[in-house]
Amino acid sequence: MAMGAGNRAVPYINVTPLIDVLLVLLIIFMVITPLTPMGLDVIAPQPPPPNQPPPPPDQDRTVVIVIDKDKSLKLNQDPIDWQHLGERLEFVFKTRAERVVFVRADKELPFETVANAIDIAKGSGIDKIGLMTPKIEAGQ
Repeated sequence: MAMGAGNRAVPYINVTPLIDVLLVLLIIFMVITPLTPMGLDVIAPQPPPPNQPPPPPDQDRTVVIVIDKDKSLKLNQDPIDWQHLGERLEFVFKTRAERVVFVRADKELPFETVANAIDIAKGSGIDKIGLMTPKIEAGQ
């Protein structure tokens, strides 16, 4: 408090130290924010252009990991077990430059199961992983 005329106390708060602290905190948060870890790079499958027909099934190079309700796996349409998924993905992507795989899982599965498949795919050298939503049937 400062003393005013007639030796009376003048009640005001010195805000300069508060502004200094605020600016220091602002600078700290501005420096820390870009350093926060980012999540996985996730992409969504894109439909073909409207005037172009979809590619024939034998030329479709999309790789999809399908996880059923009973936690069984399929790589595209081929059944596969969890132990051989990584090896099979490495074999499939050995000659491909673009390493993209999509994961489609039943909507009632816990995410831990999906995360396990994503972890195996990342461990086998996949660059990008796309999550496909399950097909919703009419009337649901």
